[in-house]
Amino acid sequence: MANDSEISDLTNWQVYKRLLRYAIPFWVAFAVATLGNAIYAGASTAMAWSMEFVIEALQNPTPENRRFLPLLIIGVFTIRGVGFFLSKYYMNYVGRNIVNVMRVQVFDHLMRVPSRFYDQTSSGHLVSKITFNIEQVTDAATEAVTIILREGLTVVGLLGFMFYTNWKLTLLFLAVGPLIGWIISYVSRRFRTISRRIQYSMGDVTHVSSEAITGYRVVRTFGGAERESSRFRKVSWDNLRQSLKMAKTQAISTPVVQVLVSLAIGALIWVALSPEFQDTMTTGQFVAFITAASTMAKPVRQLTSVHAKIQKGIAASQSIFESIDYPEEEDTGTRDPGRVDGRIDFQDLWFHYQEQYEYVLKGINLNVAAGETLALVGRSGSGKSTLVSLIPRFYELTDGDIRIDDVSVRDFKLEALRRQIALVTQSVVLFNDTVANNIAYGEMSGASRDVVREAARKAHALSFIEDLPQGFDTMVGDNGVLLSGGQRQRLAIARALIKDAPILILDEATSALDTESERHIQEALEEVMAGRTTLVIAHRLSTIESADRIAVMDGGRLVEIGSHRELIEHDGAYAALHRLQFSDDA
Repeated sequence: MANDSEISDLTNWQVYKRLLRYAIPFWVAFAVATLGNAIYAGASTAMAWSMEFVIEALQNPTPENRRFLPLLIIGVFTIRGVGFFLSKYYMNYVGRNIVNVMRVQVFDHLMRVPSRFYDQTSSGHLVSKITFNIEQVTDAATEAVTIILREGLTVVGLLGFMFYTNWKLTLLFLAVGPLIGWIISYVSRRFRTISRRIQYSMGDVTHVSSEAITGYRVVRTFGGAERESSRFRKVSWDNLRQSLKMAKTQAISTPVVQVLVSLAIGALIWVALSPEFQDTMTTGQFVAFITAASTMAKPVRQLTSVHAKIQKGIAASQSIFESIDYPEEEDTGTRDPGRVDGRIDFQDLWFHYQEQYEYVLKGINLNVAAGETLALVGRSGSGKSTLVSLIPRFYELTDGDIRIDDVSVRDFKLEALRRQIALVTQSVVLFNDTVANNIAYGEMSGASRDVVREAARKAHALSFIEDLPQGFDTMVGDNGVLLSGGQRQRLAIARALIKDAPILILDEATSALDTESERHIQEALEEVMAGRTTLVIAHRLSTIESADRIAVMDGGRLVEIGSHRELIEHDGAYAALHRLQFSDDA
């Protein structure tokens, strides 16, 4: 699997070739567009060729010429228009389909990458890739190819006509070719560099704006509006600066190429008017030749500008391919036991995050019986949340093992493993959908309204849901912004209830609630914990005094375990935490 450095080391052509492979399923539309480009190029060449007849007709007007020439001009322009339509529409058809396929592929892949990917990448840059970067691919995959085919074939046709008319003058015209090629090569390298900077700066714009908009209450409460505006102005200015560099490069390169072409045309006219060339061409042929040379200025200019589109697409493609090529979660397990009993064994468990060398968990040995409620307590950073995040394999174990019903979590299929686990956290995630769809989410999306209603009742959420304007069909807003903290938490508990998993993880599910809300949540939690193996991470020790056992963690180690009464009598770390917290409450 390619990594970031390998992707960045690929040549322009290798990246572009990989991008163009996405057009293969749409080869019929691509072939029609290519035919349209050929028709357009042929008609453009015919326009220059027809000038010979126009001049000769003007010099020798006849009734036949009067009838023939208008039909010729109308026919050439009509055929050219048909070619343009076929080229433009069907190439856009290919391009929009490529964008759609890539966008879906990137999103689907992001649903399968491991948690460490999200730890290392900001959400703003990911959203920018899916929206802005992939749009850049359209220009490279369609506009650029259209210009290369249409204008390239036009140049070939015009050159062919010019060689046929006077090969000596044509060679003179081509003398500026190497200089134009060098300019295009230099401009291409610059376009690619600037395009990368533009895409990264666009990710910064998305990231900063997303943070400020999501945290607008904190921003306003703490007077951070000016700071956020300053941050946004900085990243927006950087994006503007890079965009203007791109515009300046384009603006300079195009007229330079045009001037070179005009110099070649000027040289042609100077030579053609010399005495030794006077008798080699008729007036009509000379006008047609100059028309062809002049007509070539536009396609040459277009071919010069196409490199900006290609380089943007290549830079965008590299960014997209880096995400697509990021390794997916390892899913080598084969076991799918249906429903487990819920017995969990932590066996000499050691763990550190990939980017760190210091162990976060150190030699954890712990057995949790099926149906038991185990509370995990300890200071912040003691490893509680990390420990429970290893059960559904959000991260891969470093050393040791976790076994569920005597089967290593590595041996489960990921889907089967996570089907056994329901999760309720302090930071509730709700989607901008109805109350019912937020409860019956994912695999449970087909649940009947009666099942959803029963889960809401057990979660003590039915009373407030029925008071909402459309009841279960009420939209909750972005991340449930239209609901209170306690209401959002009860919906999360209802979601866990409807899943009916044998293992339940509660990660500080009540720590951010007021006393009244906490009472409702505790009553709801008693419903959801019944008959399930439950791991509770608790900040408020009063909420876990009834747990079957309490495990105290400190510095990544398990330092005490026992019931509330046993640990108080032992007068160790738990008793010290308990005294400290209750003296603070007093």
